[in-house]
Amino acid sequence: MKVAVVGATGLVGSVMLKVLNERNFPLTELIPVASARSAGKEIEYNGKKHKIVTPEEAIALKPHVALFSAGGATSLHYAPLFAQAGITVIDNSSAWRMDPSKKLVVPEVNASVLTADDKIIANPNCSTIQMVVVLKPLHDKYKIKRVVVSTYQSVTGTGVKAVDQLLNERKGIEAERVYPYKIDLNVIPQIDVFQDNGYTKEEMKMILETKKIMGDDSIQLTATTVRIPVIGGHSEAVNIEFENEFDLAEVRNLLEQQPGVIVVDDPANLKYPMPLDAHEKDEVLVGRIRRDESQANTLNLWIVADNLRKGAATNTIQIAEYLYKQGILKG
Repeated sequence: MKVAVVGATGLVGSVMLKVLNERNFPLTELIPVASARSAGKEIEYNGKKHKIVTPEEAIALKPHVALFSAGGATSLHYAPLFAQAGITVIDNSSAWRMDPSKKLVVPEVNASVLTADDKIIANPNCSTIQMVVVLKPLHDKYKIKRVVVSTYQSVTGTGVKAVDQLLNERKGIEAERVYPYKIDLNVIPQIDVFQDNGYTKEEMKMILETKKIMGDDSIQLTATTVRIPVIGGHSEAVNIEFENEFDLAEVRNLLEQQPGVIVVDDPANLKYPMPLDAHEKDEVLVGRIRRDESQANTLNLWIVADNLRKGAATNTIQIAEYLYKQGILKG
């Protein structure tokens, strides 16, 4: 099983390498891929040195699967070239997510849509992934009418330069900024660029991707996405209106049974999910489970996950694991 990691030197790419090793993915050969600028350099994986190659060189090496995390422009250009060579691409950028011919997959929610014909598979937006894992069992049971979500997103979602900006500000160092404003001791109610409707691209990703992953365009969703000075993971306050009445004990039981979810909900002992708890974990944490007393059939939740792992690297690798277990991905 030859595995290429495209964007191996980036923040998510480095986490992909870590997760591949931790989860004992059955690879026999690793092909780290980056731009020509990094080609020829070496990275370490599982105690061995591996030479970084260009995308063109990687295609010639014929990996069985290529895990992409190198930005939308790279994915739009190279993913079809890998696919034409018979290589299965799992892409972490936004390039293919809303393409009607491409599957958008969170394994705990809709892995069953995948077939051997899917050569370019899209990995959803980080904030969408952690939310739909929680929404899935609730939608199956009570049918969701509407979701209102407000996010509190880590600077790691922007990349290493954003982490540097935060840490430099904390040290009082004047340096390059990737945000239009200071992020330390601040929150910025803008993630990605603004659209004509006044929403940001990140907010529209959550709205459109949720419908596609859940396979239900009737779900109404509105989002406000906010960047906060945190490194450990993304948090979300989610308000869900159902068509049917629910029982809180049953809701908790459904979430406890959902693969990939850990319920942390004990207010009496101040137990609830926080980014510090989610950091370096693959599971989605959910708590503050309570009825919305202002409206019938409506629930409030607080959802937290490590955006570099379940929100990106881990979800990508879980897709590859599913393809391997189904015999779709063969060495």
